[in-house]
Amino acid sequence: MSDLDRVPPPGVDTRVPSVARMYDYYLGGKDNFAADREAAEKMIELGLQMGNDARQIARANRGFLGRAVRLLAERGITQFVDIGAGLPTQDNVHQVARRHAQGSRVVYVDNDPIVLVHARALLARDPDVLAVAGDLKDPDAILDDPEVTAHIDFSRPYAVLLVAVLHFVTDDAEAAAVVARIRERLTPGSYLVLSHLYEGNATDDMAHAGQKVYSGTTSGGLARRGYDQIASYFDGLEPLPPGIVPVDAWDPHGEPGLDLDLDRPGILAGVGHVSASD
Repeated sequence: MSDLDRVPPPGVDTRVPSVARMYDYYLGGKDNFAADREAAEKMIELGLQMGNDARQIARANRGFLGRAVRLLAERGITQFVDIGAGLPTQDNVHQVARRHAQGSRVVYVDNDPIVLVHARALLARDPDVLAVAGDLKDPDAILDDPEVTAHIDFSRPYAVLLVAVLHFVTDDAEAAAVVARIRERLTPGSYLVLSHLYEGNATDDMAHAGQKVYSGTTSGGLARRGYDQIASYFDGLEPLPPGIVPVDAWDPHGEPGLDLDLDRPGILAGVGHVSASD
């Protein structure tokens, strides 16, 4: 479908790149506009200069999401809250979860009107899946939303997914506070699934160039964070093997003890568990 075939929701300026539609472009999707593609191509070019391909990293991140959801479903988790869900694509959370845990219920949360239009159209006849508007910066508003509380039983274990979204909260203190509040809300037996852009050995010039691209998007910016900062988001949780590692290396069934390249910029990922005895 071409740009001319799409009628965006009222109030959406398609001249401003959207991080959700840029991610869709990285994944090879077609739900994006010229401004999204232009910004995404700039990031692809920057990544190639650092020895990475943003498209491959996006696919690896998507693979991590699928493996994490499968693992949690196999562990008996049937409730998922995906914050910053992005545009529907192949192997969505509800599809993966249901393959391994029948009756799974999923809430998709995003602040992009186009994401919500697509998600609601796709899920209109699915009573076990809900798409709601929400802002990651106000997690209580999401978790206390009457639609969400009618859909998810927060007295039982559930999973919160923050997959490639927290780096769009550019203030370090605010990002830490957001995740801390989500951790506080997790019921014993629950999980936090998180992935985050990782600066590695990126030069200041490269990092600033990437931040400049995202400063012109709907997110308003992109955070530059290292390993220790990202690991701190799991404070108080029990990280599941293989720990906090590059997304392509996060595989609970993979070979242990592999040498990990933590110099190369990319995305780090992990899954943290709240012990049932906590």
